[in-house]
Amino acid sequence: LKSLSSNKKNELVIISGRHRDTLKKWLGGINLSLVGEHGVWMKIGDEEKDLSELVSDEWKPNVKPMLKRYVDITPGSFIEEKKYSLAWHYRTADPELGERRANELKNNLVNLLANMDLQVLDGSKVLEIKSGSINKGVAAKRWLSSNQWDFIMAIGDDWTDEDIFSVLPESAYSIKVGIGASRSKFYVDSTSEVRKLLKSLIDAEVNKHEDRE
Repeated sequence: LKSLSSNKKNELVIISGRHRDTLKKWLGGINLSLVGEHGVWMKIGDEEKDLSELVSDEWKPNVKPMLKRYVDITPGSFIEEKKYSLAWHYRTADPELGERRANELKNNLVNLLANMDLQVLDGSKVLEIKSGSINKGVAAKRWLSSNQWDFIMAIGDDWTDEDIFSVLPESAYSIKVGIGASRSKFYVDSTSEVRKLLKSLIDAEVNKHEDRE
């Protein structure tokens, strides 16, 4: 990422569901833009934008009791509360029990949230409930509309990344990491393959520069 971002012609954007503090700790020293919490927070250059005031959290008291019930009946699971969302994690629960409870909870949440502007995100060992007006695709549109890009590539491995793939222009390269149904055009097997792909882009830039010299 440091090598790719060192070329001023490249615009790198990391769009994540992670909390802003985590992203700044991991990637704050690299010349790229960050989007955290599925689009509630953005860091563009030295400027930070917090959009949480646009997202209501008045729905939380209606949802939290159901999540607490599933914590009680699923040892190892826990609730994470963010400014605009609630997440039920089960990565430290018994794998078989966790999956069964997650399917039950997801079905119950769909019924509970039927008349609310909320989404249930089915992530890696986590179910997250958030506002339907904020997602990674909405965040991606900011950059897609900011310039006439001659090359666009988006890579993601999570269900929430489908929102990015859905807003990309036809000319873009969308890449799903791992198996599973996706709106992406291409697949790679693993994050190791992603690193190889990014390295090949760096090598191509270096070779192009050397040819000009």
